[in-house]
Amino acid sequence: MSPDRSQSPPEATGTAGRRPLIAFTWLWVCAPLAYGLYELVRKATQLFTG
Repeated sequence: MSPDRSQSPPEATGTAGRRPLIAFTWLWVCAPLAYGLYELVRKATQLFTG
């Protein structure tokens, strides 16, 4: 059997147009996560240092 060469690799199937959406999605998730971790560390240091 020969490999199917009619399909393009995943990088060439329009992901360049989706990069801003992917970046926005990561920012949408990571920004609140980073803020929550920051607040967790801040409150934990207050709890354990007095």
